[in-house]
Amino acid sequence: MRGRTVRAAAGALACLALLAPAPRAQTPPRKRVLAWADVRNGYQHDSISHALATMERLGRESRAYDTTIRTDSQLITRRPIVFPKGTGIAAGAGGDFNVHDLTYFDAIFFFGVREIDLSAAGRADLLAFVRDDGKGFVAAHSAATAFFSWPEFGDLLGGRFDEHPWNIADATVVVDDASFPAMRHLPVRWRVHDELYQLKDFSRDRVHVLAHLDPATLDLHAPLVHRTDGDFPAAWSKTYGKGRVFYSILGHDADDWDNPQLQTMYFEAIRWSLRQVN
Repeated sequence: MRGRTVRAAAGALACLALLAPAPRAQTPPRKRVLAWADVRNGYQHDSISHALATMERLGRESRAYDTTIRTDSQLITRRPIVFPKGTGIAAGAGGDFNVHDLTYFDAIFFFGVREIDLSAAGRADLLAFVRDDGKGFVAAHSAATAFFSWPEFGDLLGGRFDEHPWNIADATVVVDDASFPAMRHLPVRWRVHDELYQLKDFSRDRVHVLAHLDPATLDLHAPLVHRTDGDFPAAWSKTYGKGRVFYSILGHDADDWDNPQLQTMYFEAIRWSLRQVN
């Protein structure tokens, strides 16, 4: 009798085990993006606030990444951020006080402009963040005007701003690599109305041009047109050490960031820099 009771109890426990829900697989933590736009020493494009907010929203809605938005350069360091005594904030206080350093982030979305106050140590840490740590760096529009006094930033980005001879104008963007994640959604030819940059100090041997301005749609005799080869990249990707870099000239006006084509281009570029897509 006792043996039958024990067997019955064991059978009941086995049934309960089968009926119990399987333990949920742990979801990996979301990637973390620092949206960085230090414009304290330069002109702030009206689009910058909306661009950063848009990239934050797209990451949150898609659950692809979480974003921290900063308009200063305090977090551009790989060292713990220490507050002066008497502030009531302990070193390494974490999320409550938003004092994360670069080691917390997986990529940077950069929309800075002109010269930025960044110490030599901060500059070295920014380069190491991409080159040595293998993190992402996605840069928009005026980013090509930043840090003119710092040659290594040009090496990181892949090129430099060389005026906007046409100011805000209509032109056609031609996609060079339709297989790249940030280009897949775009038509081969894409009409834009934007502040069109001319770029310099780039080499197609060192950057992968993803799209270019059709020179037939530009006034090549306008003042400040310096290029004689008709090569006007609109977007490129590159590697920098272990890290991934994307840059596009597009996004001058706030309304540009309501355009689903532009939104998707930068969103997919961020995901590519995070190695979520290839």
